[in-house]
Amino acid sequence: MADAPDHPLTEDDLERPFEKSGPKHELLGTESEKFGVLRSSGKPVSYDGRTCGIVQIFDGLLQRGDWKPYREREEGPIVALTKVDTNHKMVISLEPGAQLELSGAPVETVHDVEAELAEHLADIAAVSAECGIDWLAVGYHPLATQEKLPWVPKERYAIMREYFPKVGTRGLDMMRRTATVQVNLDYHDEEDAMRKLRVGMKLSPVSTAIFANAPFSEGALNGLRSERAQVWLDTDNNRAGLIPGVLEEGSRFRTYVDWALDVPMYFIKRDGQVLANTGQPFRDFFANGFEGHRATYGDWIHHLNTLFPEVRLQKTIEVRGADMQARRFLPALPAFWAGLMYDAEALAAAEELVAPLTFEALEGARPAIAEKALGADLMGKPVQYWAERAMGIALEGLARRNRKDAEGRDERRHLAPLADLVASGRCPADLLLEGIEDVPDLRAAIIDRTRVDL
Repeated sequence: MADAPDHPLTEDDLERPFEKSGPKHELLGTESEKFGVLRSSGKPVSYDGRTCGIVQIFDGLLQRGDWKPYREREEGPIVALTKVDTNHKMVISLEPGAQLELSGAPVETVHDVEAELAEHLADIAAVSAECGIDWLAVGYHPLATQEKLPWVPKERYAIMREYFPKVGTRGLDMMRRTATVQVNLDYHDEEDAMRKLRVGMKLSPVSTAIFANAPFSEGALNGLRSERAQVWLDTDNNRAGLIPGVLEEGSRFRTYVDWALDVPMYFIKRDGQVLANTGQPFRDFFANGFEGHRATYGDWIHHLNTLFPEVRLQKTIEVRGADMQARRFLPALPAFWAGLMYDAEALAAAEELVAPLTFEALEGARPAIAEKALGADLMGKPVQYWAERAMGIALEGLARRNRKDAEGRDERRHLAPLADLVASGRCPADLLLEGIEDVPDLRAAIIDRTRVDL
């Protein structure tokens, strides 16, 4: 969370954030978000409520002594917590509408992801119970309207709040009413990075369908399998969605850099202060500056962090296209991508599978995927067709990885339940919707069905 190194930006710096050196790793870093609601009323948890809010949750964790606070400036409000022990580091941070985000440490296996999640939920269980807070694992806030949600006091959120309505219709919903789970994957060099980025981006709409889990909005059915996926169709299409050049064979780091240079900026930071600079493409800022400020390497790093493609290139490959999942399904996301990306035979098979998929076909399928998930069409076949084949490749990759837990089970155990769901043509949203038309109290049923099992 520290600021990036600050020196004048040069052309040679543009690819530097992606360059790798040192030993090869195949680690998994999983990030997940969830919504807090007051158990007594179903109202969203505030940031600084008088009795029960995020501040109280943070205070309860700080009193334990194994967490440290993070502030954007010395006297500013606490906006994140860091937990450090001898084995790994976890961060709890906040999205704009007070979604609680766990940023896990890089770990070696999906079993470790499951254990880390269990540790996190155990950490927040007692203080959540004291405050009467339930956490909801779903891709879109199932109850709250925009007006009822809080704003977390991060400086850049104020800038984004003003900017998003100028470039799309759903930006504020993205900020405050969506929740995701993503996995960060290692790569070894430029060729490996671009292979994984290309496969990940082509399969991202399929993954969105597999993990679709957002059928409720404002206490009612929304007619979709993933309202979160629908939101991303009109948030800020300059910086979100699929990147055509990356999907092409022969794409390089420079392909991603050229796309990023043409994306308009949000802000720069100087002397610890966030200065709004919305609308200027970074390429123009690099060439001409802004109000007397010249581009620095730190500005470039900050800009890369404000890009939201379905799969993002950083020091890792960040696969971002899935809704937040119930506890039993959450480890399936890192399992799916580890099986595809961390086995050479599986990665080659995945490349062959997605070779026919074009930008036009993928982009054209995204609205129907938000609505129908596996029932949507992609290049003349149901998305279920592509999902089942990707699942099969991933399961075989996990078998060859052969990473076993203490009971001798490999990582397929985390993916198998979701693979069975895909084979039946269903996604997690379909489980939430089972028998929903017969429930007497829909709001209560929504909370009960999406509540995180602590």
